[in-house]
Amino acid sequence: MFQLPTIDEIIILLPTILLALSIHEFSHGYVAYKLGDPTPEHQGRLTLNPLAHLDPVGTLLLVFAHFGWAKPVMVNPMNFKGDKQRGMLYVALAGPVSNIILALIGAILYNFVYGYEYWDEMVRYFVIINVNLAVFNLIPVPPLDGSKILAGLLPRDMQGIIYKLEMYGPIILILLFVTNLIDIILVPMSSTLLHVIVSISSFIVGFF
Repeated sequence: MFQLPTIDEIIILLPTILLALSIHEFSHGYVAYKLGDPTPEHQGRLTLNPLAHLDPVGTLLLVFAHFGWAKPVMVNPMNFKGDKQRGMLYVALAGPVSNIILALIGAILYNFVYGYEYWDEMVRYFVIINVNLAVFNLIPVPPLDGSKILAGLLPRDMQGIIYKLEMYGPIILILLFVTNLIDIILVPMSSTLLHVIVSISSFIVGFF
């Protein structure tokens, strides 16, 4: 699961990781802001500056394991216009969806930089990192986005189950990594999503 990257790989990985994480968290904050919550703006999270979003542990995991996270954007659903539960669902979805869109853009771009040393490798990592970041964050374990998405889909009287898991979420994630279950769960999902994205990108490039 963990492998020590070379210096060249780190040089290629860091820009892709910083961009993927920044857009992921910015998307959460932007959707919350558009729904009426000023909290992300007040906390300085409506920016693409990576320094505002990085979580040291989550970033290191992305470098070594290609799965990780950024510093969560704090939102207050009480400020949302309209349905609060649906609003949280949209905010939670915004991060993974942004990474899937970035992966698709990267897969399309890869067709044009393939064969160009360094650039094709950077774009390839960019696609993989965004796919893995999207899939990892869809795990329904707090504090990952998947738990908030699931809470947004469940009937209101069942949402308490998710909230009760919050204190155990980090422990569950640690166990998933230590037991290597994270690979068993995520690798097939990431491979499937990557295949779909590559197929769509090939269709788009072929169409034009």
